[in-house]
Amino acid sequence: MLPLEGITVLEFAQFMAGPSAGLKMADLGASVIKVERPGTGEAGRQITLKNLFIDESSMVFHTANRNKRSYAANLKNTDDLERVKKLISQVDVMTHNFRPGVMEKIGLDYETVKAINPKIIYGVVSGYGPVGPWAKKPGQDLLIQSLSGFVNLSGNAADDPTPSGLATSDIFTGAHLVQGILAALVGRTKTGKGAKVEVSLLESTLDIQFELLTTYFNDGNRLPKRAKKGNAHAYVAAPYGVYPTKDGYLSIALTPLDELVGAMGLALPYQFLDKETWFSKRDEIMDFLRGYLIKETTQYWLDLFEPLDFKVAPIYDYKTLLNHEVYKVLKMDQEVETSDGLTMKTTRCPIRIDGHRIFNRKSAPKPGEDNRVIDQEFNLN
Repeated sequence: MLPLEGITVLEFAQFMAGPSAGLKMADLGASVIKVERPGTGEAGRQITLKNLFIDESSMVFHTANRNKRSYAANLKNTDDLERVKKLISQVDVMTHNFRPGVMEKIGLDYETVKAINPKIIYGVVSGYGPVGPWAKKPGQDLLIQSLSGFVNLSGNAADDPTPSGLATSDIFTGAHLVQGILAALVGRTKTGKGAKVEVSLLESTLDIQFELLTTYFNDGNRLPKRAKKGNAHAYVAAPYGVYPTKDGYLSIALTPLDELVGAMGLALPYQFLDKETWFSKRDEIMDFLRGYLIKETTQYWLDLFEPLDFKVAPIYDYKTLLNHEVYKVLKMDQEVETSDGLTMKTTRCPIRIDGHRIFNRKSAPKPGEDNRVIDQEFNLN
């Protein structure tokens, strides 16, 4: 039995942050019902990567909405809204990511919903929080990465601001929403009362930078400075970074510089003997190391460093990793199937419960695919 079996989540969220939270709860056993517009469904069904679709919905939509059910309802229609309110009275969790004021106009704001179901956990995702000068601005992953300073951490010193290659803000915000909802569910077992859980893209993206922001606060408000070349962390001393080798690249993490240089059969130059210089002269040290690491293959350096327990790794692409034995042992992928019998390969939930991996065969639903079953299950007609 999965830990969230018996918990029902009503999801009004769209795009990535809110739906990714619903995905994790569904993976952990919750019954997640996605409330969508009749016909077209949520707008995220048309957001694509490389224009890839499965049935009428984008592959991106399928990745964030597998293992859910869909209930189509026009929230501007009185009868549909009453059915949704009846559904709300019977569920444990409700989530949405509309801008401030939208749910109030519809009549599904927290106070109204709490009056219908005092035990409900009401989860809200916003772009910038519920109040403030940006409260009603559109929140989108790239915009949040740009506004939060996050784009100034990746890339090298001379590079333009460099966004993450992932929907980083969305995905972390979804994870934070799940954390808040699970905490509120635990709290409900003690008090018998529900709660309103709020997260925002901006606050979550600031939170994942807690190391760097704390350094900034306590370091005279000096901005982070990326390494000249091979940058991996703006505040970590050499040799931390990525280096070219004779046939590829080598990542060196938290490894003492003097031990690394000694293992290479070299003497640490006198100007770098003081450990304070390992950060202040980071670029010069990394240049020094590059001059030697480039002379041998990646495997040569791995064979030298790994027996010494140095924190090093090669740079892999998807093809290399997915064909490696370590990936095969993890069994991180699974095949899901639509109601029409179309199949798609995707990733599984990364969480194990009592040693068991969590797999699910169900793909994302079509808009309104489950109306009849849900109407019967919750006696909505």
